[in-house]
Amino acid sequence: MKAVDYFTDQRLTHIGAAIKKAEKTTSGEIRLYIEDKCKEDVLDHAAFLFGELKMHRTELRNGVLFYLAMQDHKFAILGDAGINAKVEHDFWDHIKQQMLTLFKQGQFAEGLEMGIAMAGKALAEHFPYNNGDRNELSDEIIVK
Repeated sequence: MKAVDYFTDQRLTHIGAAIKKAEKTTSGEIRLYIEDKCKEDVLDHAAFLFGELKMHRTELRNGVLFYLAMQDHKFAILGDAGINAKVEHDFWDHIKQQMLTLFKQGQFAEGLEMGIAMAGKALAEHFPYNNGDRNELSDEIIVK
């Protein structure tokens, strides 16, 4: 199956709503990138995409990328320096384990929504929304 086959328009809408909900309480930014294959180390590829999406250019360095390679069964969560300095060193691994439980049951959208909510909660705690905060990055979900 291709990446696009895992996510109906309705599921993508729900995931997009989860991103918007999480971002309402924080100045942080959350992006989602889904593709079929990852031919290199998943963290290296996620870091490359992080740069390509200009996620390192947020004012407070508080962007978070959720990356999935569906056919290769790989995924990563990558936070920028600002959020990484605030959370425990195993924070992203904890979220990944929670998501993996749902992924193993074929519940990819639900796993993403849960992970996004968990990341959003941490972002809101460390980078609360302030009047005048603007959406620095697109909320577009990329599925290739």
